[in-house]
Amino acid sequence: MNPHQDPTHTGERTHPHPPTQARARRRRATLLAAAVDLLTQGGFAAVTHRAVAHHANLPLAATTYYFASRDQLLAEAFAQLVETELTTTRTWITDHGLAALIDQIATADRTRQLGLWELYVHAGREPVLQQIARRWADGCIHIIADTLHLPETDTRVRLLYTTLSTLWLEQVVEQRPLDEARTLLTLAIKTAENALPPP
Repeated sequence: MNPHQDPTHTGERTHPHPPTQARARRRRATLLAAAVDLLTQGGFAAVTHRAVAHHANLPLAATTYYFASRDQLLAEAFAQLVETELTTTRTWITDHGLAALIDQIATADRTRQLGLWELYVHAGREPVLQQIARRWADGCIHIIADTLHLPETDTRVRLLYTTLSTLWLEQVVEQRPLDEARTLLTLAIKTAENALPPP
C-alpha cells in the first residue's frame, strides 16, 4: 500500500477540518482577551491559568493547552496591550496633535494603563517581557519621529519621548494636575520644534 494514501501511516500527518481550526483560534483569542482583562483589572498577580479559564468560561485544560506556561500567557497579554496602546496613540496624535496626548492619557482607561506600566516595570526581571517593553518604547519613538518629521535617532525625539513617558507615568500613577502636564509637554514640543533647521 502506498503510505501517502493511508492516513494511519506514521509518516503522514492528518489535518483538522477548517471549522476545528477556526474554533481553536476563537478559543485562544478568548483566553488571551480574558488574560488582558484580568491584567488590567487586577495587575500581574491576577493572571493565572485558572483565573483566565474561569474568566473566559472555558475549562482549565484549554488554557494549559494553548499557553504552555504562565510566562507565555503574560507575555502575549503584554504584547497585545502594547499593540493596542501604540495604535491608539498614533490615531490620537493624527487626529488631535502631539500636544493633546496628555488629554488622551487622562481620559483613557486607568486600570488598563496601570496594567501596562506594571508589566513594563516587571519586564526588568524577565528577558522575554523586556523585548516587548522595548517594542513599546521603540513604537512610541517611531510615532514621535514621524510626527516631527525627524529620524528616530535624533536626540530631540528621544528627549521628547522621555519627557512624555515621565508625564504619562505621573498622570497614571500619581494623577498630578493635568494643566501642569500640558504645560510641560507643550514646552518640550516647542523646544524640539524650535531646534529644527529652517526649511
